[in-house]
Amino acid sequence: MIIDLPSTTTSQINSRLVRLRDEGGATTLGRVLTLVIVTEDGQRTDAAIDAANDASREHPCRVIVVARGARQAAPRLDAQIRVGGDAGASEVVVLRLYGELAKEGASCVMPLLLPDTPVVAWWPFDAPVSPSKDPIGQLAQRRITDAAAEKNPIKALETRRAHYAPGDTDLAWTRLTLWRAMLASSLDLPPYEKVLEAEVTGESDSPSTDLLAAWLSDRLKVAAKRFKATSGEGIVEVRLIRPSGDVDLLRPDGKTGTLSQPGQPERRVALQRRSVRDCLAEELRRLDPDEVYAAALKSLAKVSKGRAHAPKADEPAAESSNGEAAPVAKKSKAKASS
Repeated sequence: MIIDLPSTTTSQINSRLVRLRDEGGATTLGRVLTLVIVTEDGQRTDAAIDAANDASREHPCRVIVVARGARQAAPRLDAQIRVGGDAGASEVVVLRLYGELAKEGASCVMPLLLPDTPVVAWWPFDAPVSPSKDPIGQLAQRRITDAAAEKNPIKALETRRAHYAPGDTDLAWTRLTLWRAMLASSLDLPPYEKVLEAEVTGESDSPSTDLLAAWLSDRLKVAAKRFKATSGEGIVEVRLIRPSGDVDLLRPDGKTGTLSQPGQPERRVALQRRSVRDCLAEELRRLDPDEVYAAALKSLAKVSKGRAHAPKADEPAAESSNGEAAPVAKKSKAKASS
């Protein structure tokens, strides 16, 4: 059910929510947190709401969407309440702010926060330079951004490092969970040797590639190199160099990876690129500061950059009709998953 409240106030919105609770009973009570989504009003707003609705099935919550509209318009608050099948396991309150009111998102959000529950702020697209100092960010225990969704993902990641505060996290980091688990488990198998160096290859504008190299540098205390991939999407390959032979995890198609290491049979592993809704649901499972993410951010400066990584020996470069190596097509902007 969708209820539109044009030219309204937060008091009127709260009154309508109370009426819905009286009519719907317990279905509007069992909320464990408040998720505040901050974005510009437009088509992408619904994509963020859909992701939050899916995540709410694991984490029932109240979703408050701050959709900032035209700054030149007269000050106005248009609201929309979604419950039932249009809101997953949550209740969604969409606040469309116009004119000078667009700058007062925190003031409009405060009266709608659930009492005695944690607050999580999420910027699905463009985030403030310092989320912890943003008025809405100051209301939240956790602040979620997504460097991969910004115009310059690598620059956005550097901004996250410069302005990190406990409670900050980024979906570019969450997309590494499967990679981190697979690489950690590979080192639990013999031979138990020290890793001498780490190499990570991925798209030039994939922030997850940089974060994975920084994480390896921090946890293994080794030099890490970051290479630009000539093919593939997101993270393409990770190589851990050891005296007896390399541990190599290759994912050329964005779906299935191949793990190779000395003394072990080659294994095919599931490494599907993760969706925003999966990453958001994972981030909502914890509300304490992520110290491992903070350490990886600090180690970004230790990662050295290399040129485009050459194909492996058993994977020759594509040839053109005259027998010469075909030029590599220019890559498009990295997608929001790694």
